[in-house]
Order: sequence, then C-alpha cells, then structure tokens
Amino acid sequence: MAIDVRQLMEKVGKIRILTNRLIDDELSGNYHSTFKGQGVEFDEVRPYEVGDDVRTIDWNVTARTGVPYIKRFSEERELTILFLVDVSGSQSYGSCGRTKADLAAEVTALLALTAIRNQDKVGLVLFSDRIVKYIPPRKGRDPVMRLAREVLAASEDAEGGTDIAAALKFLSGVQKRRAVVFLVSDFMTSGRGAAGPESFERMLRAAASHHDMIGVTVSDPAESALPDAGLVELEDPETGELVLVDTSSPKVRAAFARRAADEREALEKFFRKTGMDTMSLSTDRPYIDEVRALFRRRARKRR
Repeated sequence: MAIDVRQLMEKVGKIRILTNRLIDDELSGNYHSTFKGQGVEFDEVRPYEVGDDVRTIDWNVTARTGVPYIKRFSEERELTILFLVDVSGSQSYGSCGRTKADLAAEVTALLALTAIRNQDKVGLVLFSDRIVKYIPPRKGRDPVMRLAREVLAASEDAEGGTDIAAALKFLSGVQKRRAVVFLVSDFMTSGRGAAGPESFERMLRAAASHHDMIGVTVSDPAESALPDAGLVELEDPETGELVLVDTSSPKVRAAFARRAADEREALEKFFRKTGMDTMSLSTDRPYIDEVRALFRRRARKRR
C-alpha cells in the first residue's frame, strides 16, 4: 500500500504536540529518578574525613601530598535507550480510531523525547518476521520524531508475522553496551515462528541479563471480545488465513473471549517469571497513566 506522505506528516505533527504537552505536564522531573545510568564514573578527589570508607582512599595522591585523599564517584548519567518496535501485520489493526501502530508510535515518541531532554541517546529497531529498519542510537530532537515517522510509515506497509526472537538476536549483535530497551509489541507470534512466549523466552532472558528490558504490550479491545455481527469473514493479518465465524453464536463469542483471556494471562505470567518491568497499553484508553505507573514502580525499586 502506498504511503500518504501528507497524512503521515500530519500524524507525526500531532504526536509531537501531544507528547511535548504530556512531558511538560506529567513526566517532568520523574525520568531522572526512574532510569539508572550505565555505571559510575570518577568525579573528583577530596581530603579524607572521619567516617569515609577507607577503600576509597586514592593512594597515589595520598603518597604525593602526605595527606589522605579519597576518590569520589558519581553515577554515569548518559543512557542509551533503544526501542524494539513490532511492525508486523497485526499492528495495523485498530477498532477505536487509532491502530496499534499509532499507539506504538505515540508512546515511542513520548519516551524518546523524555530521554532526549535528559541528554540520553535513542535508537530504533523495527521488526516483523525480519528486521525492517535499524536506526543507531544518537542524541537530538530530530531523531526522535524520525522514530515516530518510521514506526508509522512501516505500519502502512505492515505484513508478515512476528519473530521476536530474531529481533532480540539482532539487538545482541548491534548493542554491546548496556541499554534500556523497550520491547513494543502485541506479542502475537502467529507468523512464521512458534506461537506464544516460549518462542522467544531464551533470547529474552539472554537480553535481560545484559540490558534493562521493559515489555510494552499494545492491544485493541476488539481482540478480546467479538461483537454480535452475524457471519463474518476474519483474516489473520500476519498469515493471511481467512476463516468464517458466526459471531451471533454466544458459544463462539464466549470461546473467543476465553481464549483471549488465557493468552493474556499466559503473557502476564511469563513477564512476571522473567522479572521484567512491563506496561500494558490499549488503543481505547490514554497511555500516560501506564507510563506514570511504570516510572513510579521503578523509582520505588531504586530507592
């Protein structure tokens, strides 16, 4: 499908205005206390005072001056923030005025702009059942809106399944230094790879041992409950498979809802098992509450 550039830029412009306002009103000052730096860096030496840890004594300076000095360290603030964003066929779906891809682009822009305001670097990996695009991490406001633009543009041509394991393997190859990684997906792995979290558990655990991984689930309410609309032909956007469904049947609707609930519960249980931080976003509600809650949880952990 051809990309309507004008419509795309209008969407990006709206995202810029919305995310700037949310950062000013809702997130200002919270980001710094939420995400840790990549380690500690040397700050200065100062004279030893009673009560200081003797392990921090700088013996070279002490020997040179004849007076005990200690080394002071501060947290290294600059972070690398990477977004692994799913742009497979199922991301183009939306029943509430915006698609899951729109939602993914908005929250990516919000978090990226917040990071840029704190002088951090941001980068992007777009994936489906292949790596669609990679933008290496860098600083600056222009790269942030490019991230949103790339997510939206890729979703216009979204097709194919979801291979999260391959995306995580790519991450391990291009990002050697520790980073904060937001994995943004609907986690519907019904394409070429195996279904369910089991298909990417090993790679996710490996990534989480090296990076600060945060799972961001994007969903749409129509994926959890079928409307009573009679006979409907449904298409799996990732496989292209067509199926005729009698949505007027209470049993069919109940079975659909039950399966959706089971899959959602399995994913939540999987994330709890890995110990990752998570956010659950839906196209029918504001996402800022979930972002605020994530910031609060991480700030409490850090304290």
